[in-house]
Amino acid sequence: MSKTPSVSLCMIVKDEAAFIEKCLQSIKELADEIIIVDTGSTDETVQLCEKFNAKVYSYEWKDHFADARNYALSFATGDWILWLDGDEELATVDKSILAEKLTNPHADLYSLPVLNYSGESGKINKNNTYLFYQPRLFRNHIGITFQNRIHETLRLPHVLVGKEPEPVPFTIHHFGYLLDITERKNKGHRNITLLQQELAEPDHSPWIEYHLASEYYRNEQYSLAFQYVNLSIIRFLQQNTMPHSLLYKLKYATIIETGSYEGGSEAIDKALILYPDYVDLHFYKGYFLFKMNKYKEALNSFETCLELGDHHTNYLILQGTGSFKAWHYKGLCHEQLGNKELAEEAFKQEKIDLDN
Repeated sequence: MSKTPSVSLCMIVKDEAAFIEKCLQSIKELADEIIIVDTGSTDETVQLCEKFNAKVYSYEWKDHFADARNYALSFATGDWILWLDGDEELATVDKSILAEKLTNPHADLYSLPVLNYSGESGKINKNNTYLFYQPRLFRNHIGITFQNRIHETLRLPHVLVGKEPEPVPFTIHHFGYLLDITERKNKGHRNITLLQQELAEPDHSPWIEYHLASEYYRNEQYSLAFQYVNLSIIRFLQQNTMPHSLLYKLKYATIIETGSYEGGSEAIDKALILYPDYVDLHFYKGYFLFKMNKYKEALNSFETCLELGDHHTNYLILQGTGSFKAWHYKGLCHEQLGNKELAEEAFKQEKIDLDN
């Protein structure tokens, strides 16, 4: 029997003592080696990593996440690379499925579902959970590296460009955007500073405007968020590239926060032409219509949401838009229309979905 290919876990960390043990505990049975690049921890992060026999390397932080990650890659000897952050945990993995994926000679890159939690720590709320598939597991020694100063992504060799990574059901739980963590690490200020440096580059990617919009949205600076997400859309179009679905999700989420329901309702159909199976956009359309007292039309949108469900490998999904949230607003619509029994049934189904 052939030996299962080896896996190197590669991480960059700084002051992750609050989370790093849980992170490494979740991966210790799967990783054949653990590569840690520490960018200047002043807490017990390094000592905690060494408890898991990690190979720890010091690295002078240069305001460039991709450079730090590539430094970690330079030490990896495994056949495959798995990358995580210190504030993440890997859910239980079926080793037989993992072995099957790692021994597939035709695969070089896999995407994993990342559940992003927001809100207050200690009060994990399904209403504040986002699901997005990211390429987190890739074959080593084939030229895959990281790029971008912040919000780093994979730089693929030419033979892999345009090839979609296969999704695998190994869930990563990401806690880095819970309120107390972002405040403790001052993530918002750090991210905006780095993004502004990227923005000053004349050939910067339109993704920079998007990421700035995301930061301003998290800071509840919705006017700036709306301005930058629209700039991002325009710049993608100027490059003859269809704007990513993420841009439209952020745009209409921002419109919801500003209460511009009529404008959002009129414009969102254009986005749905581009992404007709994006459940969050259908949910936002239903929400706009509900706020405009157009309950019958809103019902149609929420029913579409339930047909689509809320587990899609191609989109960032706010958990519940295709299940309990859609049932909730379906119930509210029926209440407004005087359909008491249908409203009760919808609220009952909402509870069932929340309990699952």
